[in-house]
Amino acid sequence: MRFRRRPAERSADRRVVWQAASLLLAYPDDAFPNRLELVAAAVADLPGRSGELLRDCARRLSALDPVDAAVAYVDTFDWRRRRTLFLTYYTAGDTRGRGVALLEFATAYRAAGVTPPAGELPDHLAVVLEFAATVDEEAGFTLLAAHRSAVDLLIDGLRKMDSPYAPLIEAVAATLPAPTEHDLLTARRLAMQGPPAEAVGLDPYPMAGAPAASGAGARSGPVDLVLGTRIPIGKGSS
Repeated sequence: MRFRRRPAERSADRRVVWQAASLLLAYPDDAFPNRLELVAAAVADLPGRSGELLRDCARRLSALDPVDAAVAYVDTFDWRRRRTLFLTYYTAGDTRGRGVALLEFATAYRAAGVTPPAGELPDHLAVVLEFAATVDEEAGFTLLAAHRSAVDLLIDGLRKMDSPYAPLIEAVAATLPAPTEHDLLTARRLAMQGPPAEAVGLDPYPMAGAPAASGAGARSGPVDLVLGTRIPIGKGSS
């Protein structure tokens, strides 16, 4: 099945949403204020629900002290509380099946002519968003839509803690097809049962949410798929 390509205008807007979300999902390091400023300028006139949600997220993150923002990031995206940014963890946990799922992401990146980023799992939401925004829109859209249940579960977890990141993930969800009945059933089952817990078969991969140099699951900046902190389609600064 192939997803229908959106009209050009909506395509441009959703790529801005994806790139902006990827930048705001980076760990709040010293460059974070600059990324916030870039995103705020890029989404200032972005139409629709996604624009409103991104502006809300940027406003709430801008109100945080830099130290508080870093602490909140690490506390928020904690895989033990089902708020991980690693999409395949929701459906595969730490099982052999997750290795296959991760390979699907890496294969999609290589097919588009880019190398999966070193030091980060290919299913990290910010990696997928940057890929979709700046490398291969259709392939990235397909990956995101295929993991709609994970996106919805992340939104649910963020809403429960009134996280400033909740509207950001909601903005991403607004660019995807409405959840199918299968998506809803999968999300309901995973919400009740959690991900599979067979901790085998993933020796080559770091544990989702494992501490990195800047904190648990932290990313110090944009992923390695492209250079710079660009907002695509000529919107915002470059």
